[in-house]
Amino acid sequence: MRNTFGRIKNKWINEPLFSTFVVLIIMVIIQTLVLGFDYDSFGSWLQSWTSNWLNILRNNAGVGIIALGMTFVIMSEGIDLSVGATLVATGAFLMVLIDTGSKGLLGLIGLTGIPAFIVAIIIVLVMGYLLGALIGLTITKGKVPPFIATLGAMMIFRSVTQHFMQGHNTQVPAEFLTIASFKVGNYMLMPIIYWAIIAAILYYVSKRTVFGRQIIAVGSNEKAAMLSGVKVDKIKLQVYALMGLLVSIAAIIQVSRIGSMDFSNAGRGMEMDAIAAAVVGGTSMSGGRGFILGTVYGMLIIAVMNNLLNLFGVPPFLREAFKGLIVICAVLLQRKQQVG
Repeated sequence: MRNTFGRIKNKWINEPLFSTFVVLIIMVIIQTLVLGFDYDSFGSWLQSWTSNWLNILRNNAGVGIIALGMTFVIMSEGIDLSVGATLVATGAFLMVLIDTGSKGLLGLIGLTGIPAFIVAIIIVLVMGYLLGALIGLTITKGKVPPFIATLGAMMIFRSVTQHFMQGHNTQVPAEFLTIASFKVGNYMLMPIIYWAIIAAILYYVSKRTVFGRQIIAVGSNEKAAMLSGVKVDKIKLQVYALMGLLVSIAAIIQVSRIGSMDFSNAGRGMEMDAIAAAVVGGTSMSGGRGFILGTVYGMLIIAVMNNLLNLFGVPPFLREAFKGLIVICAVLLQRKQQVG
């Protein structure tokens, strides 16, 4: 019995995926108990439980995708505070492109329907990639610390977007909404499916590709990586460009799911959610270690926690305090692992 407890304790301290998964299971059990079992039949209870979970997953798919990119950024010993503002910028441009009103850019050249959607999505993906690459260039060639570079980008992207979108009442075509609202069976699963596919791809990249190993090398010891022949600046540039691409994907999903965007508030706090998910999932803030699967677990923990706080009627302003507490505890656990 003592040996079993010792092995579990050792796994909890030294294996972030194990400890994060255990916390997630505990959160799921608590949520299930809070939802209760007062239903006419097991089928009714199961349907309610499933619907609740699908709502949680669907509502957090966008930030979940961003958190996956944030994992790579933090693994490279960086940070990105601009993701919320980048989401607003790319989302706003997407809406201008496909706007069915008189100001729709693609409509002005006679491009509508599915061809317009395809062109708009490609343009927005390229835009997100380029915005991320611009941040990467500022960090690598301009030698500006990631915190400062992305903080500045956050201010620029959001303020410029707000300026140009003043009085612009965009109308998103109803057909575009099917990107996120298309039903699989009786459920709207598409945002969840997009999240799962991207998570699977990035998991493979992190575990099976040279790029994934080089990110870890750069985050672990930049000088040693450089001496080993790794093009450090190129890797960092690619990481931030990938981050921008993933944010643009999240923007497309959000616009197609909601059909609109609040340019003043959309994306605010998203960077904190993404960082929290990565750190809770075992990604080291000092770089060199990260887990895509752990980030998925971490995002689910935060999503369930938000749902529970909502069910308990905790005031919105206090919910951020709980999130901050979780992040601090996760970092303290990482410190304990390093000391041990």
